[in-house]
Amino acid sequence: MTALSTSVKVAVIGAGAMGSGIAHVAARAGHTVYLYDMNAEAVARGKAGIEKDLRFLVGKGKLAEADCEATLGRVVPSSRIEDLADAGLLVEAIVENLEIKQTLFRQLEDLVSADAILATNTSSLSITALAAALARPAQLAGLHFFNPAPRMALVEIVSGLATDPAIAATLHDTAKAWGKVPVRATSTPGFIVNRVARPYYAEALRVLSERAGTPATLDAILRESCNFPMGPFELMDLIGHDVNYAVTRSVFDAYFGDKRFTPSLIQQELVLAGRLGRKSGQGFFDYREGAQKTQARTEPPAVAARSVTVCGDLGPAAALSARLERAGIALGHIEASAGAGELRIGKARLALSDGRSATRRAAEEGTPDLVLFDLARDYANTPRLALARADQCDEGAWHEVVGTLQAAGIAISRLDDVAGLLALRTVCMLTNEAADAVLQGIASAADIDTAMRYGTNYPEGPLAWAGHLGIGLVTRVLGNLREHYGEERYRLSPLLQRCAQRGGGLL
Repeated sequence: MTALSTSVKVAVIGAGAMGSGIAHVAARAGHTVYLYDMNAEAVARGKAGIEKDLRFLVGKGKLAEADCEATLGRVVPSSRIEDLADAGLLVEAIVENLEIKQTLFRQLEDLVSADAILATNTSSLSITALAAALARPAQLAGLHFFNPAPRMALVEIVSGLATDPAIAATLHDTAKAWGKVPVRATSTPGFIVNRVARPYYAEALRVLSERAGTPATLDAILRESCNFPMGPFELMDLIGHDVNYAVTRSVFDAYFGDKRFTPSLIQQELVLAGRLGRKSGQGFFDYREGAQKTQARTEPPAVAARSVTVCGDLGPAAALSARLERAGIALGHIEASAGAGELRIGKARLALSDGRSATRRAAEEGTPDLVLFDLARDYANTPRLALARADQCDEGAWHEVVGTLQAAGIAISRLDDVAGLLALRTVCMLTNEAADAVLQGIASAADIDTAMRYGTNYPEGPLAWAGHLGIGLVTRVLGNLREHYGEERYRLSPLLQRCAQRGGGLL
C-alpha cells in the first residue's frame, strides 16, 4: 500500500487549532487542502494561524519564502460543504460529540465519491461507534494528531471493527509521507497514548494524596531523575484540569470502572474550584501576576561518610557506586548471598526500592537504619534523587546517607515513606499498562513505545525501559505495591508475569 498522491485533495472539517494544524501539515506535504468551517470567520482565523506559523519558520531559516507562499496557496478556505465533493481524504476535527460527528460523516458520505477516505481526529470516541452510522463504515478510520499538529510527530492510525485494513495502511503511509511518525492501534478507550499515560498522572496524584511530597518536589524528581520533559503537576496545569480530568473520567467509565483508571479526588476539587491551571491562573501552582514560583524541596547540606561498602550487585543502580568513588569516597566491596545489593554507609543501609515501604522492609529484614532510593534514568549523572527513610531509622544515619550522596553532586529530595517512592512506581505502572495494551491487541510493543516517545516525549518507551530495569524488578515492585495497598489497581499484567517467568522482555 502506498501513500495518497499529492494530487489527491484533502478536506479538513473544523478550522480550530487542531483542524488548521492538520491543514498546515497536509498543505506543506503538497496537497490542495480545503479548510472548512461553517463559520467563515473561523476559517479566516485558521488560515491566518497557518500563515503565522509558516512566517515563523521562514524567519528562523527553516522554510524558504517561495515554499511558504506555495503552501499558503494550497490552503483553500471554504464555508460551503459542497466545495468538498472532490476531496479524496476528509479529516474531521470538530467537537468531541458522537452524534454530531456521525451526522457530519453521513453528510460527507453522501457528498463524496465511494472510494473517498473518511478520517476522524477524535482523541476519545470509539471509531467503531462512529462508523456504525455509515453506509460505508469500512472507509472510516482514526487519524489522531497531537497538538500542535505541525510540530508533534506522532499520529495514531486507529481501526474500528469495520475499518478496511487497506484504508488504515493508506493513512499510515500517508502520515509517514507527511513527515509524521505513524503508529497503528485498534479502537479502544484512549487509544495508545491517552490510555498508557494515565499512570503518569495517577501515581503522582496518589503520592500527593499521601502527603509524601509537594507538587513542585514531585515534578522535580520526575524531570531531573528520569528526564521526563515535564512533571505531572505542571503538565496537568498546562493541559487544563478540566480536560485532563475529563479524559481520566472518560477512560474510567469506558472501562466499566476499572480501578487502574480511578480519577483523583484532588483533581476533582481543583475542577470544582475553577482552578484549571494556567488558563485560569491557578492550579497546582499559582500563575497570577506577582505570584512566586514554588520551589522543589531539597535536603540541606550534611556531612558525608569517608567510606562506603558496596554489598552485592546494585543492578540498575550500579553506576552509583562508581560515582561515589569519583567523588573521593573510599569504596569497599563484599559479596551478598542473595537478594538485591545495597550500600552500607556507617550503620545505615541504602538500597533501591522494591515497592515495599522502607518501614515495612526494615521490620521484615531486621535492619532499622534503612534508607531507600528511587529510580533514576542515569545514576552516573542524575542531578537529583528521591530518598525515603524507615520510621525506625536513626536521625544520624539518615544525615550520613544524605551527606554522602550530596558529596557526589546529587541533590536529595526526601519523600515521606511511601511505597515504591515516585519514579519507580510510575515507570512500573506505565510498563504494566503498556503490557496490557499489547496483551489485548491494542497495538504492538514497538508501536506503543514509539507512541509514548513521540506523543508524550518520554525519554524512552516504557517497555524498553522495563527491559533495561529487568522484568523481574518491575514485577516485584508491582507485586509489593498490590500487597501494600490491597487494591486491584496494582494488579500485574498477565503478559508481564509471563515475561518474568520465561526470563525475557517484551521487545
